Amino acid sequence: MTNTPWEAASPHYKKIVFISMGTIGLGIILTVIGSLNHLQPLLFLAIGLLVIGMLFHIAGLVVRARDVRNWRIANGLATPRTKKTKDSGAN
Repeated sequence: MTNTPWEAASPHYKKIVFISMGTIGLGIILTVIGSLNHLQPLLFLAIGLLVIGMLFHIAGLVVRARDVRNWRIANGLATPRTKKTKDSGAN
């Protein structure tokens, strides 16, 4: 990996980050407009956009963690997880 996480990030992660930033930014702008003009439906829409943006942010964290794990496995710094087996349930 390089020194900056953005250079080493996958394109999938970058797309999720831009979607997250865009929806959160739009939610903030609509919140300001809705509160200045006292438009309650616009405020509810803005809250929804903020929630969606935060969910995309969390998805980005998951994708980034997966990418780092795969990079560590590929470079021999971590071992792959073993597959879980079901017990037969016999006592």
